[in-house]
Amino acid sequence: MPDMSASASLAMTHLATLAKEVDEDKVTPGVLGFIVFAAMALAVWALMKSMSKHMGKVDFKESPEGEASGEETADSPSGKTSPAKG
Repeated sequence: MPDMSASASLAMTHLATLAKEVDEDKVTPGVLGFIVFAAMALAVWALMKSMSKHMGKVDFKESPEGEASGEETADSPSGKTSPAKG
C-alpha cells in the first residue's frame, strides 16, 4: 500500500502546482455563478415553452369588417365597441 500513497502524494503535488499557476487576483464566477446562470436558463426555457403554448391558442384569422350586421360589438375579435346610436 505504500505505493498507493506515494502515487496519491505525487498526484496531489502536480495538482497543487496547477492550482498555484492560477492567478489569485483573477475573479471567476465559480459554482454560484453557474447555478445562477443555469436557473436563468431554465426560467427562459419555461417562459418560451409557455409562450409557445399560448401563441398556439391565438387565432390569427381576422374577420372581415362589418361581417354580420355592419356593426362591431364589444364581443368582436378586434375589441372595439360600436358607438351608441339613437
